Amino acid sequence: MKLNSHNEWDTLKEIIVGSPDIRGTLKFDYNKSETDIKRAEELVDKAFPEWLKDGIKIDLDGLCDIFKEHGVKVYRPNTSKIHNTFKTPHFGGSTEGAYNARDLCMIVGDKIIGSASQEKQRYFEDQAYYDIFYQYFKEGCQWICPPKPRLDKEYMLPFYEDDGEKQYFSLSEDEIMFESANTVRMGKDLLYLVSRSGNDLGAKWLQSILGTDYKVHTTEKIYHSSHIDSTVMCLNKGLVLLNAYRVNEQNCPEIFNKWKKIYFSDIIPYPQDILNFHRETRVKIHNELKSLGFESSLNNVASPWIGMNFLSIDPKTVIVDKIQTKLIDTLEKNGINCIPISFRYSYYVGGIHCSTLDTVRESQLESYFD
Repeated sequence: MKLNSHNEWDTLKEIIVGSPDIRGTLKFDYNKSETDIKRAEELVDKAFPEWLKDGIKIDLDGLCDIFKEHGVKVYRPNTSKIHNTFKTPHFGGSTEGAYNARDLCMIVGDKIIGSASQEKQRYFEDQAYYDIFYQYFKEGCQWICPPKPRLDKEYMLPFYEDDGEKQYFSLSEDEIMFESANTVRMGKDLLYLVSRSGNDLGAKWLQSILGTDYKVHTTEKIYHSSHIDSTVMCLNKGLVLLNAYRVNEQNCPEIFNKWKKIYFSDIIPYPQDILNFHRETRVKIHNELKSLGFESSLNNVASPWIGMNFLSIDPKTVIVDKIQTKLIDTLEKNGINCIPISFRYSYYVGGIHCSTLDTVRESQLESYFD
């Protein structure tokens, strides 16, 4: 089929599901020796032992089975070269993998729109999807990418809130920087989160290439960290689920003024085994890498709100992590059918919505806010 996806909820026909072939990331100075890089790679591999990679694969394959049962065609990225270390003129790195298909590529109608990630280790990650995108391109879609940022100077800027007690980060405005998961698609309207994973310049670039048929709405009041799909999830025309820990009546984006808003707060907390492995293994490896002069993301774990990261397969049906029983109850009370699945390791690698990219839905370009 030809590329066609205008929103987050219309009936799904084709989708990309990320790869379980994953590892920890590395970022390092341009002049690191090959010996040091090899030692760092050996360390970072220990953060993803075989039992963990096997579990991630089983859960992703289970997600693919659900799609196939509903007649959805599934594509998978090519990760054969994705883990190679690389150097740009300004820095070096290695890619975690191609698990989070949503993060670096956006589908708007018949357009594939790349991103300009602020994360150095993701510089070439999108190439894992090229084989798939070329198929759609040959069928007539448009494929547009922003200039890659050089990331050659300080661009992650700290600031403080809560009377100076809590530190957040924003991006500089020297270069276009954004990840595609910073947006929610709603036909002719897109909501863009200005945050540590998207700057104002990125929103302006996106508006410039979409033209007058679309309106990019920005918000920076609801959430300062990365991506919007654990905070705002549109269920269908006129219905949105909002993370009540971050969004309230005062800071809710005005675009939703006339929509029914479900404020949800009862997320299930971290499973203890997830926290144990993170503290006992991942953080220790991160600290050892740091002592060798390498940056990694192994000291981070997603917030519990990754459990709100579900995917719609039609306006009345979503796929959701089965441990989120309170979320399932809330959705079902609002007329949404839930398909619960096992997604045990989203706290390390990303949720259901993160790991997918819907390329074809039975939808057309329209406005939901007239």
